[in-house]
Amino acid sequence: MAENGELHLHPLLDQGIRAGTGSFAGGTLACRCAQDKVELRVEGDVAFNHACGCTKCWKPAGSVFSVVAVVPRDKLRVTAHAEKLQVVDPAAAIQRHACKGCGVHMVGRIENKDHPFYGFDFIHPELFAEHGAAAPTFAAFVSSVIESGVKPERMEAVRGRLKSLGLETYDCLSPPLMDAISTHVAKRMGVLAA
Repeated sequence: MAENGELHLHPLLDQGIRAGTGSFAGGTLACRCAQDKVELRVEGDVAFNHACGCTKCWKPAGSVFSVVAVVPRDKLRVTAHAEKLQVVDPAAAIQRHACKGCGVHMVGRIENKDHPFYGFDFIHPELFAEHGAAAPTFAAFVSSVIESGVKPERMEAVRGRLKSLGLETYDCLSPPLMDAISTHVAKRMGVLAA
């Protein structure tokens, strides 16, 4: 957030959300190093693209939110400079692999096969070289931006700006994602048929 009070949510949000093409076939994600960039290839479009206010996700400099989406694990592969990737926090459920050079989180992977989101990799769509990935559709963990320095009295303005962009705001994940988590847990507990 700027000193003059202007909200800087994220570069993909500040100028209004750009719609996806609806036929995005995938593309190349690249870190921000000047040379020897880490590159990942994604086959197909992203899902559950959203603004995230948590303090774990990578955010571009000056941004209050990250923008995160998921892709199937088997549709993502590292194509250049895998040796530059390192796990940021080995204890975290999402193993965020960042470039050692520029610090950009390239992929978040869940290794726990019992986790509801196992099989999905988390990426930052602004790193695509190509345009057309599905646009963000909601904002998650909005209150968490307070933990990264946003003053509590600014939260009404933050939520207002997100809503003006067409993003519903949550202090958890979106209802379909929360339903997916609960369905996974219920199946593991035997409450629902697997």
